[in-house]
Amino acid sequence: MFYVIGTPIGNLEDITFRAIKTLKEVDYIFAEDTRVTKKLLSHYEIEKTVYQYHEHNKLQQITNIINLLKDQKEIALVTDAGTPCISDPGFELVNETLKAGIKVVGIPGASSIITGASISGLDMRRMAYEGFLPKKKGRQTLFNKLKEEERTIVILESPNRILKTLKDVKEYLGERYVVITRELTKIYEEIIRGNVSEIIEKLEKKPIKGEIVLFIRAINDDGIYLKNKNLE
Repeated sequence: MFYVIGTPIGNLEDITFRAIKTLKEVDYIFAEDTRVTKKLLSHYEIEKTVYQYHEHNKLQQITNIINLLKDQKEIALVTDAGTPCISDPGFELVNETLKAGIKVVGIPGASSIITGASISGLDMRRMAYEGFLPKKKGRQTLFNKLKEEERTIVILESPNRILKTLKDVKEYLGERYVVITRELTKIYEEIIRGNVSEIIEKLEKKPIKGEIVLFIRAINDDGIYLKNKNLE
């Protein structure tokens, strides 16, 4: 059996009983960063050897993992934070595991995208998830496609590129209302809300650090979700 397990995005308490139980029971754990995963395992007193699975060794490791699974071994895949295969390594491994006729089980956990969406105050009934944007090639083309996007846009970004991305949002999408969720569940968790020009000015004065999820209000969304005048 092959398990894809969601792990905490910061606060180590954000993990399910089922995930802990499975991590204790599997034969092998493969992780994007073994150092991060070992801290989690140590916190829950789980003694298990952890092997690396990342973008640079995935071709070799996929073969190794499939062979172990065929040998009836129980294997878990985790990432640094959150759930594997969502803008993190793993989807090729899952695909090859399914091709081999082996059952894949997903064990849900914390998500910076879903957590951020839930506190954004935006209409998240429909959203366009773009993950990490192209750094150069294809970036302008993507923004041009997003001009008429009618859903809330969700982007993952690094602190080094967030200012550039916000300036691109203003240039290609116009003066949009945006929400930045940063370092969710951690000590320095922060939510920044406002029109993109305001946020650009703020970040130019005081840059931010940490993992970032950027939410961009949809083109035809006025932000007024309750039309009942009695509630005003």
